[in-house]
Amino acid sequence: MRRHLVPAVLLLPLALLAAACGGNSSASTSTGDGTDGKGSLTLNVGDQKGGSEAVLRAAGELKNLNYKIKWSTFTSGPPLLEAVNAKAVDIGGVGNTPPVFAAGADSKITAVAAYRGRSKGDAILIPKGSKLKKPEELKGKSVAVAQGSSAHYQLVASLKAAGLTLGDVKVKYLQPADALAAFTSGKVDAWAVWDPYTSQVLQAKQGTVLTDGDDVVNGLTFQVAAPGALKDKKKAAAIRDYLDRLRRAQDWVYEHPEEWAKVWAKDTGLPYEVALASVKRTNATRVPVAIDKPLIASEQEIADTFTDLKLIPRKVDFGDFVDTRFNGDLPPSTTTPRPSKES
Repeated sequence: MRRHLVPAVLLLPLALLAAACGGNSSASTSTGDGTDGKGSLTLNVGDQKGGSEAVLRAAGELKNLNYKIKWSTFTSGPPLLEAVNAKAVDIGGVGNTPPVFAAGADSKITAVAAYRGRSKGDAILIPKGSKLKKPEELKGKSVAVAQGSSAHYQLVASLKAAGLTLGDVKVKYLQPADALAAFTSGKVDAWAVWDPYTSQVLQAKQGTVLTDGDDVVNGLTFQVAAPGALKDKKKAAAIRDYLDRLRRAQDWVYEHPEEWAKVWAKDTGLPYEVALASVKRTNATRVPVAIDKPLIASEQEIADTFTDLKLIPRKVDFGDFVDTRFNGDLPPSTTTPRPSKES
């Protein structure tokens, strides 16, 4: 097993995801901070390794700030959203599932910006030498997945597309480090996971993709803000400027995948080849989209799925947790993501 392909800096935050989604994030805390810009106003931004700060800096978008950005680095999305709820952070970036769990906990959070990308990196992987050929053959097989994660929803949705339910497979709730060990040692028949793990397995030739999330899951990521910050006119103006910079940085990533992969690899500890594969497969495909009715409906479907699985304790109305004022002239959420640049 080539464990060197899974840097601890990534295993730790992602391994904490399910526990944090369940509300137990005592071990998931801010791990660092720094400040950019100048002025009397400070925007407190929650971030993750290789996240917003790294891409904004790489794209040259942290220049000429007339407000300060104070960065706080978190181990994963759920504890970041807890900080938003606690008013310790004004805004931060997360995937499509943490906001749903935060909404289920009735946290004070508001989704203010969204990106839609391809979901080829969200995959059900099978080990090298597996005899499985199609998702329908997963019936009765064991599948590793992080409980309550985006991969958990991707597994449910992929099984549904194949005419199966979660009850048709033997689910092994394992965090990424344990799942990788089980996967490479043949203790599970498949692994539902996300990039960069998908790229790590494929680059190491440890397995192949049985099916991926394209046209199955929504491929959304979010910027989520504190309601109190949005009510402050000066902070709301800073948030608008910050979101504009992030959108330009995403355009830069698409145009400069190799340059961004080098920065991302250095920031996270990923091997460059794995980072580049993940950027081309997933990261560079994202486009800024409007928070609109189809987006809300898509996230509502995720919320309802986890409510039915009794992982969210109550009915969630995701529409109560969005703010559309920053949509501007952005395209609809149904916009096709940028094409993958996979070689």
